[in-house]
Amino acid sequence: MCPNAIDAVGNHSPGQTAESLSIPECVPGDDISQSAYGVASRDLHPAILSHSLRVYLFAKSLAAREQSLWASPERLRLLFASCIYHDIGTCTGAKDAQRFEVVGADTAAHALRSLNVPDADVHEVWVAVALHTSPHIAERISPLARLVRLAVTMDFKRPAAMVFTTEVEVEANERSFPRMEIEKVLGDAVVEQALHSPEKAPMVSWPGVILRSKMENPEWEGVNKAF
Repeated sequence: MCPNAIDAVGNHSPGQTAESLSIPECVPGDDISQSAYGVASRDLHPAILSHSLRVYLFAKSLAAREQSLWASPERLRLLFASCIYHDIGTCTGAKDAQRFEVVGADTAAHALRSLNVPDADVHEVWVAVALHTSPHIAERISPLARLVRLAVTMDFKRPAAMVFTTEVEVEANERSFPRMEIEKVLGDAVVEQALHSPEKAPMVSWPGVILRSKMENPEWEGVNKAF
């Protein structure tokens, strides 16, 4: 089950609805971004929503420092959509046989097409979401996929990615959107889906790796040992 995530981001009071809560200032004001945030805040686990917003902040900052086209207002909405949808597959499509990354990419593509986003842009976002757990490939297949991949690894403090950020930036992002045990929450969500539908975790994929770790350590209650 995926609880309403808005309640936890920004420490809002119980009982508030999505309509009564303000959208974080970092969310771009265009229709694509606002719609994407609405879907994510409704469907994602609070910790995964918070993670996704931090990923956007890291990606946006990196794009600006590198003077990337993805920092421009026209591209930024697609960068936001890629970041906010990158883990949406942990909630949507639980019965779908595809990996959560692919389910997320399909979810993002469907949402963007419904807003008349050009097919070329939809494809860019699909690739970025689908490959965000694929090291070495995501970094080279497209600039957008690289930004999303690096931002994800920055948020999980992978050593190779930390050269792209600073301790000050990390602390600021985590003050804005707390971590809320994201490593455990995300790992458990992916494993739970895979236990119900093993085809969602091919052996050589990231879901497959953490599923295998769970099977090898069934009594372990902490963060998945392969995370």
